[in-house]
Amino acid sequence: MTTSSIYRTEGNEAPNASNVTKQPASQSELNSWYSSMARAWGSALDEQAAKITDLSDQIGDVGNDRPAVMVQLTAESMRMQFMSNNSSTANNSVGQALETLARRQ
Repeated sequence: MTTSSIYRTEGNEAPNASNVTKQPASQSELNSWYSSMARAWGSALDEQAAKITDLSDQIGDVGNDRPAVMVQLTAESMRMQFMSNNSSTANNSVGQALETLARRQ
């Protein structure tokens, strides 16, 4: 019998070579990979929203309305839109695929 593994990151940081470890997966983790994917997208979107909020606060509270900050805020907002669209597409596509598999069984 083989043991399944899962890759985990330390904290809520984006995965990189220094914070990813391979560990044994629990049965609940193996059964809910779709939920894990949705949580990962949610975490990434939360992180991006925090960046946008910080830049917005710099402009509003501090009065730092320099063009460089405005352009950075626009870029981060567009990145959020891109990520949001892709998370929706990924969740819908995988959900439809799982639904199709469930009907065939």
